[in-house]
Amino acid sequence: MDSTPVNWEALDSLIVSFAKSEHLIEDSSPPSSPTASPSSSSSYQHRLLIRQIRRSLEAGDVDGAVSILQGHAQVVLDDHRILFRLQKQKFIELLRRGTERDRDSAIQCLRLALAPCALDAYPEAYEEFKHVLLALIFDKEDQSSPVATEWSERRRFDLAGLLSSILRVHFQAYDPIFLMTLRYLISIHRVFCLRQGISSPISDLSERLLFEDRDPPATPQESLCEAPPFDEVDIQALAHAVELTRQGAVDSLRFVKGDLFQAFQNELCRIRLDFSVLDELVLEYCIYRGITDSATIPSSDLANCISPLSDGEASINNIGLDGFHEVNVDHASIREDDSDIHCPSERTANHEDCSTSSVDNLQSYSGRLRKSRYDASKERRRKRWRGRTDPLELNSEVTISDKDNHNAMTSAFDASRDKCVEDKVSRNHSFQNSSIIDTRKYELVLEMKELANKGMVAEVVEEVSTMDPEFFALNPTLLFQLKQVEFFELVNSGNIQLALKVACTHLGPLASSNQDLVKPLKETLLVLLKPNEEALRKVVPLCSLANNLQVAMGRRLGIEEPQLMKIMRATLHTHTEWFKLQMCKDRFEEFLKIDRLKEVNVHIRGDTLAEGHVDNSVRVLSQNTSSSSSKLPDDNSSLSQASSNESLYDENAVIKVMEFLALPRADAIHLLMQYNGNPETVIQQIFS
Repeated sequence: MDSTPVNWEALDSLIVSFAKSEHLIEDSSPPSSPTASPSSSSSYQHRLLIRQIRRSLEAGDVDGAVSILQGHAQVVLDDHRILFRLQKQKFIELLRRGTERDRDSAIQCLRLALAPCALDAYPEAYEEFKHVLLALIFDKEDQSSPVATEWSERRRFDLAGLLSSILRVHFQAYDPIFLMTLRYLISIHRVFCLRQGISSPISDLSERLLFEDRDPPATPQESLCEAPPFDEVDIQALAHAVELTRQGAVDSLRFVKGDLFQAFQNELCRIRLDFSVLDELVLEYCIYRGITDSATIPSSDLANCISPLSDGEASINNIGLDGFHEVNVDHASIREDDSDIHCPSERTANHEDCSTSSVDNLQSYSGRLRKSRYDASKERRRKRWRGRTDPLELNSEVTISDKDNHNAMTSAFDASRDKCVEDKVSRNHSFQNSSIIDTRKYELVLEMKELANKGMVAEVVEEVSTMDPEFFALNPTLLFQLKQVEFFELVNSGNIQLALKVACTHLGPLASSNQDLVKPLKETLLVLLKPNEEALRKVVPLCSLANNLQVAMGRRLGIEEPQLMKIMRATLHTHTEWFKLQMCKDRFEEFLKIDRLKEVNVHIRGDTLAEGHVDNSVRVLSQNTSSSSSKLPDDNSSLSQASSNESLYDENAVIKVMEFLALPRADAIHLLMQYNGNPETVIQQIFS
């Protein structure tokens, strides 16, 4: 599973889009560009509004939430079901304050707002109104009282979640695709591991990232007794994709008038994320992939997402503006004077200056990067990490009529913010006591990756060998792949003699010492028959090669892969295995770009590079999922169908057996296989 191929460039695209949409990175795109479209900005502002309303209700500030709704979503308040729940919560919050003045205000709320609304909100509303009156005589601390649940602060969070679900549809303010994809993949991963009895290697990460509870669903106003006017295939697809009951799937579809993909988005967005954990994972990934420049990131954030490395020469200076610290790398040690700058040929003739077998000296070599190349690397379009802005700082865009309510809402979060600052200071102190991140190592690895991506493999092999003569001895497959590219380039340029020299000098000896490379060597030599660019692109995807090089060099330098990579490998692996068991295609994988994440040319894979680094939990998962796949039917047609993710039988037949017998999809298909695909025969045999 650790060697599961992933299209990291596709993930880069999803993450950059997410980070821009959430304003986590500075977007240098001009206003007229698609990435900075008005609709994107509007969606972001609406998500901020939803977050503000959620926070207001969770803090018990009902008036603050209502004020925002009046200014931006009055139609939601026109629904008396929602208005009644808001007024009921306001009544409880006024009583919770405990003063005589607030008690009088609570009674006024009963008379002027809650009672009139209870008359026509929904059939049970008046009974609920009479029940909540008991809060006037039972204390909030009395856990045995008949209104203990009304006093519970859990009601705040349920109401906040319900409003979030409704407003998300009203504003069409759905989360970025990356967030929905991450939720979906992790959810399937959990179900797969649970059903197969497998220990998940990412359980600690997934538990920190996703909350157990979900926001309440937004329910339609129509009667639930009506027959659903939806295709049963859609109902079952939604129910199984997001773990709903059949009735829950029907309600979800009814709320969006049968739009399957909109209902799917609604249900995914109900799964709550811990954004502080998410942002740390994304930041760590962005630094590793060169999307953001680590030198511009507050050290408190760096401490959260990157393991400190040794022998750093960066310095931390207090910038004195916002309580954060910034890493300022001494670039003088990198951009040395011209006397220390050598071209590759000079460097070859002077191995004693920079060649060493010690990994520690790789770092010293990074200071010898050529000035022009270092400047070029800094000119790459790196984004500046901004971090998440607290929505409460954007109150200028939200009209709040009651200043007292606003002050109450702000003060309610002071304690939470102070705690966050204390945590940051603590992590910052710990970070300062350890060695500072050596950003030069990242620059060096990213530079080599960029050269490999451009096909400049001869330069890569020469420079890496000069830095660390043992590197390719430890990574022979990677050297073979790099020399493959060099071979193809020479063939395509018509230099057959030099290409054969590369094959004799490097490819042949590598294959003779590693039997796994014999077949790739034969395929490589076949290119002599068709010397064209198409053959090069087919056999050697440069992006995969560059990624493998980055992983290997990073590990050699002590740079660990981001945890997000571990999550994606594990979840994409179990996604594939899950739908093999289900013997069907995932209807939502194209919508969530999962198909693009899996679009990797597997002629070149990093299995050999990763072989020595697979932890025990990963090995166990791989072995168990392999054994689970072996439980599939032996029938050749079923195996071929499962591998191509196409349904074996008519979907309506599968759904009918699932529904009548309350069976999982795979079990229903197995029964159909026994009775020639006839659902009526299956049902008759089971009940006879």
